[in-house]
Amino acid sequence: GRKVNGKVITELGTKVNPDKDKIEFDGKLFSKQEKEVYVLLNKPIGYVTTVKDQFSRDIVTDLIKGVDVKLLPVGRLDMYTSGALILTNDGDFIYKVTHPKHEVEKTYTVTLKGKIENNEVEKLKSGVKIDDYITKPAKVKILKIDEEKNQSRLAITIHEGKNRQVRKMCNAINKKVLALHRAKIGNIDVKNLEIGKWKYLNINEIEELLNN
Repeated sequence: GRKVNGKVITELGTKVNPDKDKIEFDGKLFSKQEKEVYVLLNKPIGYVTTVKDQFSRDIVTDLIKGVDVKLLPVGRLDMYTSGALILTNDGDFIYKVTHPKHEVEKTYTVTLKGKIENNEVEKLKSGVKIDDYITKPAKVKILKIDEEKNQSRLAITIHEGKNRQVRKMCNAINKKVLALHRAKIGNIDVKNLEIGKWKYLNINEIEELLNN
């Protein structure tokens, strides 16, 4: 039978407000709103972070099969950057996480051409001028200096999410970026997720991101 707010409905045409009233049908709760879905994708290079693309390039949502709600990317990663990208149908969450005052930390692994010097690391840490602003202090850690290949690998953690910020920061110290990968958003990382694969995030992970 049908129940609204616990009362069995006998007469036809009972007015129901699906936003407020608790509607049951044969014991199952019915909700008008879609359930909120959060997905973490380890984005491959060559995919664009848009919902549709006028140049018919590969888009990130093509990689997410079997989810029956329309997902939107939270923020963006450029086509040549791989790594952690959250997609969701929760508009409030997107707004909160991408809003400057919220400042969720994001950690990137960057491979640079050449050997990075300590004074260059200090510049990245304290802030460099890109476009018309100075970047806020960042955390920078040297992961590896490969003399043979003439490359350096760094972990750079930023709070801001300006367009192509990490690439521009490296350009500001005259270093060419060979590879860029977003390893973490807050404490959510993609180290156990193959490139191109995705998984659902649970509500605790989402709450933690919002409260960090």
